[in-house]
Amino acid sequence: MAIGIGRREFVTALGSAAITWPLAARAQQPAMPVVGFLSVRSPDTSAEMRSAFHSGLKETGYVVDHNVAIEHRWAEGHFDRLPALASDLVRRQVAVIAALGSAAPGRAAKAATSLIPIVFQTGSDPVQDGLVTSLNRPSGNITGVSRMDVSLAPKRVELLHELLPKATAIGLLLNQTNPIAEFQMQEIQEAARSLGLQLDVLKAGTERELDTAFASLVQQRTSALVIANDPFFANRREQLVALAARHAVPTMYPDREPVAAGGLMSYAANLLDSDRQAGVYVGRILKGEKPANLSVMQPTKFELVINLKTAKALGLTVPQTLIVAADEVIE
Repeated sequence: MAIGIGRREFVTALGSAAITWPLAARAQQPAMPVVGFLSVRSPDTSAEMRSAFHSGLKETGYVVDHNVAIEHRWAEGHFDRLPALASDLVRRQVAVIAALGSAAPGRAAKAATSLIPIVFQTGSDPVQDGLVTSLNRPSGNITGVSRMDVSLAPKRVELLHELLPKATAIGLLLNQTNPIAEFQMQEIQEAARSLGLQLDVLKAGTERELDTAFASLVQQRTSALVIANDPFFANRREQLVALAARHAVPTMYPDREPVAAGGLMSYAANLLDSDRQAGVYVGRILKGEKPANLSVMQPTKFELVINLKTAKALGLTVPQTLIVAADEVIE
C-alpha cells in the first residue's frame, strides 16, 4: 500500500530543506585565508606600500576583504617589538606571514615559526642576514623579495660626489638600533674613502636625536648628507626633508618617497614594485606553492630621481650628466 504525504507536511518538509541546504552549503565553503602583515614601519606612512601589496595579491586572484583577510602588526620603528608581534601572528594561526620593510621583520617571523610560510621584503642581502641559505633555492618555510638597497650605498655616495665635486666631507645619518647599522656604515665608509671624502657619522634613533644630528652637521660644516636605509627614517621622511631644507643640506635618500616630498635626490630599486612582488608571492603560496620552490626575487632596474626645484632652492646646479642619467626629474 502506497504511503502518502499531506500537502501541509510536504510544504513544511520543503521549507526545512530550503533552510538546511544553504546552511550546509555555507558550511562546506572554505574559510577565508588570513595573511599576517608584519612591518617595522607605521600605518600612517605605509598607505602606498599596502596598496602595492594588495595589487600583487590581486594579480593572483586574491582581493582583500573579499576572498582574503589581512591581520596587520606594526612595530612603528621599534625593532624590539617585532618578536612579540610575530609570535602574536603565529598564535593567530595565519596562513602566510608577509614580513615587509627590512630584514628585521623577516628574522622575527622566522624565529617565531618554522611551519607557517613567510614572505619577506628587505633592502639588504637575505643570505647575509640569515633569512635564506640561497637566493635560488631558499630552504624551509621562507622566501621573498630583496631590493639590495644596502649594496647601493656606494653608488649613492658616488652620485652625491658627482653633484658636489668640490665637497671634501659628507655625513651619514645612521640609526644605531638597526641590526645592520654597522654593515651599512662600513659600506659607505669604504665608498667615501675611495673618493677621498671624509665621512662624518651621525647617529639618531629618536626624533630628538634627528634634530641634534642636523645641528651637528651644520656645526661641522659637512657639505652633504647620505641617509642610511632604515624603517625609522622611512617613518619620518617629512621630518627629514624639512630638516634638510631648514639647514640647507643637500641630501641623498635611499628611496623615492622623500624626493617626491621635497627631498633632493635618491637612488634605489622601485620600492612599491618590491611590495607588489611580495604580494604576488603571498598569493602563489596561498594557492599551494611552497616557499622553498620560489627563488628570492631581485630588482633588475634601479632608479635615479632628482628634484630640480629643491636643487634650485639649495643654490645647486645639477650637472647635465646627472639629469640625462635620471629616470625621473621633478621640476
